[in-house]
Amino acid sequence: MESKRLQKIERLVQKDLGEIFLSQTRSMPGILISVTKVRVSPDLGLAKAYLSVFPSEKGKEILDAINQNKKAVRFELGQLEKNQLRKIPELNFFLDDSLDYLENINNLLKKTKDS
Repeated sequence: MESKRLQKIERLVQKDLGEIFLSQTRSMPGILISVTKVRVSPDLGLAKAYLSVFPSEKGKEILDAINQNKKAVRFELGQLEKNQLRKIPELNFFLDDSLDYLENINNLLKKTKDS
């Protein structure tokens, strides 16, 4: 069971990562990156961030670019959280394709309903 403190840290990291990606995507019209979930290890050494990218066709390309710039993102996160956290966790980014999965299920249900 997760502690309240760990949950607060996860929400804080999620909010701040969302702000970082929002500021970075302003220069790229038509692209939206949202942080759907963040899981932080109990020792605060590692954070897994799940990202949802719109349009989903560019998801892999954008995720690769983010993974290449992990250090810069971690530095920006450290600047935002320097007063709240003593140690900024290492970041791992993953693509969250749950919305695409739900859309696929919806389309399949509509097809079976129409048949």
